[in-house]
Amino acid sequence: MGVNFAVAGATAIDASFFSAQNITLWTNDSLNVQLGWFKSLKSSLCTTKQECDEYFKKSLFLVGEIGENDYNFSFLFGRTIEQLRPLVPQIVGAIIRAVSILIEEGAVNLVVPGQLPTGCISLYLTLFQSANESAYDPKTGCLKAYNALFKYHNNYLKQELQKLREQYPHARVMYADYYGASISIYRTPKFYGFYGGALTACCGGGGPYNFNTSTYCGQPGSTVCKDPSAFVDWDGMHSTESAYHYIARGLIDGGFISPPLLF
Repeated sequence: MGVNFAVAGATAIDASFFSAQNITLWTNDSLNVQLGWFKSLKSSLCTTKQECDEYFKKSLFLVGEIGENDYNFSFLFGRTIEQLRPLVPQIVGAIIRAVSILIEEGAVNLVVPGQLPTGCISLYLTLFQSANESAYDPKTGCLKAYNALFKYHNNYLKQELQKLREQYPHARVMYADYYGASISIYRTPKFYGFYGGALTACCGGGGPYNFNTSTYCGQPGSTVCKDPSAFVDWDGMHSTESAYHYIARGLIDGGFISPPLLF
């Protein structure tokens, strides 16, 4: 049995922060709101502390991936990398607080994912394209500066997770390296069977990367590739099922979760 509290477009930081910055979100259901839902559900799963401890000992908590939308919406409303880099501690802090609360509520096994190489998705490649060749990684075609921001986020998150492990030695707090598990796909897509390429969306409204903000995937005028399994990028914002398959295998079998999952 599993329960998923995720909401499309949700942020790690509370919506009020973005409202104060005149940034419009898709939803107000931030990570803090989702934690509230978990607390409300908890009473239906177990009642006494002993019962809850036993129940959650056998449970795996996947905390995210969360935080990407904090960056996405900020970028869409004109913020720059230089402006967002100082926000990383606040975004990571919201994630760390959520993990801490879950441990206090009885969680013992928690997987906390880092960010994907979002500088590789067709939304970013379209909206932030550059005439400067040096802006792109020659091995992948991804935007270097944006991926550098997400690597900085990941390194900061790993540093803060280590502090949590020291604070809660009884809990198994695992870092899921989504970036590491996926970047090789962008470097050698054909090796993994992605003959449609890594950077062009399967479903979209045209343009160099088949992404168009006026015609999103599924809207009139958009097109869908014949074989999604040949593509890494599904709709400009999400990967295909085939790409996620390789990412999942990297996490479960490839050493991209630290410490590793126990079965």
